[in-house]
Amino acid sequence: MTLDKTSFGSVIASARKEQKLSQKELAERIVKEDGQPITPQYLNDIEHNRRSPSSDYLVRQFAKILKHPDVTVDLLTALAGVLNDEDRKLVQKAGPKQVEDAFYAFRQTLKKK
Repeated sequence: MTLDKTSFGSVIASARKEQKLSQKELAERIVKEDGQPITPQYLNDIEHNRRSPSSDYLVRQFAKILKHPDVTVDLLTALAGVLNDEDRKLVQKAGPKQVEDAFYAFRQTLKKK
């Protein structure tokens, strides 16, 4: 099965289904920073693109729990439209021109494929 990579939610839903997990089962495994699992309704909202993960921590949880070769932290971070903590720190230290050049190089690399 090929993952649907059109959005963060579609990747999560297709990877979950590929592993034959219910939304309830996956939600019980995704733990927030406070140690509490997310709710099945929150997961449903994510899968239907009504909500986005609220933190880089949750993005990493999805990648860790789904353990799918195509579901990486970097892919999920990009699809969620956020920078992970490490990349955010790099951007904060860089000048505007460096950031612009980095995103240009990123787009050019992806266009080559």
